[in-house]
Amino acid sequence: MRVCVCTVVHHPEDARILHRQIRALLDAGHEVTYIAPFRACHVTPWRQISPVDVPRATGRKRFGAVRAAHRALAEHAAYADVVLLHDPELLVGLPRSVRRRTVVWDVHEDLPAALAGKGWVPGPLVPLLRPAVRRVELRAERRHRLLLAEEAYQDRFRERHPLVPNTTYVPEVPPAPPGEGRVVYVGQLSVARGGLDMIAAARLLAPEGVTVELIGAADPDVRPALRDAQRAGVLRWYGFVPNDRALRIAEGATAGLALLHDGPNHRHSMPTKVIEYMARGLPVVTTPNPAAAKLVEEAGAGFVVPYGDPEAVADAVRKLHNDAELRADLGKRGHETALARYHWPIQAESFVAHLESWAARTATSAAPVIPETPHPGTQAGAL
Repeated sequence: MRVCVCTVVHHPEDARILHRQIRALLDAGHEVTYIAPFRACHVTPWRQISPVDVPRATGRKRFGAVRAAHRALAEHAAYADVVLLHDPELLVGLPRSVRRRTVVWDVHEDLPAALAGKGWVPGPLVPLLRPAVRRVELRAERRHRLLLAEEAYQDRFRERHPLVPNTTYVPEVPPAPPGEGRVVYVGQLSVARGGLDMIAAARLLAPEGVTVELIGAADPDVRPALRDAQRAGVLRWYGFVPNDRALRIAEGATAGLALLHDGPNHRHSMPTKVIEYMARGLPVVTTPNPAAAKLVEEAGAGFVVPYGDPEAVADAVRKLHNDAELRADLGKRGHETALARYHWPIQAESFVAHLESWAARTATSAAPVIPETPHPGTQAGAL
């Protein structure tokens, strides 16, 4: 099976797109053409894929990137049995030649609910954009196949669609026991994700010999505060690090932080980082995001602290920092739960099987005649 994967919004080394889905396709023996903003993100593509570079959509500068992606899709989709799209922007104005293929939209977030949290969307436009976004979603449901990252996303659509949760690779044995002296956060940094709360907690913990390490790119709303805190020596900020390396940095930390605010886009979502921390045997400190709090409490894997309360975060970290037996016990329980319920290869089989099934159905209809040209990885525009 030949799969054309496309994103202009996400980093080319996005954990779900590259490290889970594309890796699963490659492991199953399928061919992957990956259209993504490699140069904009200074990324060297994996040699196993056929890369095609496009600009990145950031803030309000999205039209040019989407148009470039549509051109790339029109050129390369003819080689694909399945076209896998990761951005809702790509669904608007999709070339007719692409729509003739099996197009799959991987639904990552509750976009209507998330609009208010996107700093590049002017506040007065949010109520006007939500109905338009809903129309795009429902039209996509009529025309294409959908994969959902969260069970709660089913409520936005008329039909049932396959669920491919955001899980992770869970080692059979945690790579290192939780130590003392540092806590970690892995993921995008923003106000809504608790970026300023973590900076405030870092200022409380630094004088006590505990370092907060933040691993991820930062939105403009927290970037200046992060730079100031790093210059003052109260935390360590790595910037974006590919998921596999980011989790290796996190190994052996005192705890992993997941401090989402109480936003509509977060109320029905499981933060993948919570599962990633548990998979590495790290205790978790999370806000009362319903899915995360339920998992952590049922597993006995960490502490739940109030929204927007850096002092409570610091108190939870102090307990773990000062009690090796406690953090080892919480880390062990979390790892056992992650291994039993959230090991990605289980989901990978289902993900690949859905794409194979849809591709097989398309193959029963007449396929377009493909001209004898080089493989897309050798054409102009590819890396």
